Amino acid sequence: MNWISNYVRPTINSLFSRREVPENLWTKCDECGTMLFHRELHDAQNVCTNCNHHMAITPRERFTAMFDGGIFTEVPVASPLADPLHFRDQKKYPDRMKAAQKKTAETDAMLVAEGEIFRTPIIAAAQDFSFMGGSMGMYVGNAIVAAATRAVELGRPLVLFSAAGGARMQEGILSLMQMPRTTVAVEMLREANLPYIVVLTHPTTGGVTASYAMLGDVQIAEPNALIGFAGARVIEQTIGEKLPEGFQRSEYLLEHGMLDRVTHRKDLKEELVTIIRMMMHLPPPIAGDLPAPAETPAEAPATPAQSAPKPKAEAKPKAAPKGKKK
Repeated sequence: MNWISNYVRPTINSLFSRREVPENLWTKCDECGTMLFHRELHDAQNVCTNCNHHMAITPRERFTAMFDGGIFTEVPVASPLADPLHFRDQKKYPDRMKAAQKKTAETDAMLVAEGEIFRTPIIAAAQDFSFMGGSMGMYVGNAIVAAATRAVELGRPLVLFSAAGGARMQEGILSLMQMPRTTVAVEMLREANLPYIVVLTHPTTGGVTASYAMLGDVQIAEPNALIGFAGARVIEQTIGEKLPEGFQRSEYLLEHGMLDRVTHRKDLKEELVTIIRMMMHLPPPIAGDLPAPAETPAEAPATPAQSAPKPKAEAKPKAAPKGKKK
């Protein structure tokens, strides 16, 4: 037995060999390039702790952070035809759908749920940009109709988080028909006097911006989110002028009256509850329950030493005035 090759060398190699680090432990910020630890990023709701850049967040992660205790119930959405136009580019449309479903573990680009925020019941719908760019197809139209119907049925407000690149080209005119269809769904909420609040996230463009994303009673956006219909390059080529800095960003739109608020993601939950309860004429929200008051202990009986009165000090005899004798 060669103990050098069988024992010493493997021991030295194990001490000095490079350990493999999982790739998903760190995420690089797209804005400032800071490497962020995954737990730190998760606790910050996918917001860079160095520059406050709002990264993409999935609907499930958003709902888990927003609803009380991370508890919510999914609202069922009717499934449309799988491939109505038999569309094919480099890949077949059903193949693209299967790849997106495998990547995101979601049925389509929108998730609808019901739950409570600080004990305020709401219906929420959120788009997933990682699912084919959050494109608006027939399923997204069905999801918004299902969300509005459920909100009217339960008498709850609807909060929608938009994130999309526009209509889904693989469904052609059928995807464009979702623009008037979702507008009718929003009108259902208006007729029922229920609030419809839209939170525009990065990016919200195309037909989504031209329909349900800009029809909210209150329009809120996350910081530095790209919001617009056509791209900045297309607009510059059309009008032949240079666009101002920050054009189509949340802060620019807020200054020009297209938005009501620009809110940081960590403050969004409290702001939504405040707005909803004001619009629904409800009392202020309950932020938390106070602990039950501790029972006061019974008064202990006084001890004899404590109860006995203190003896009075004896009065001292007055001294006789000087110069007088008895």
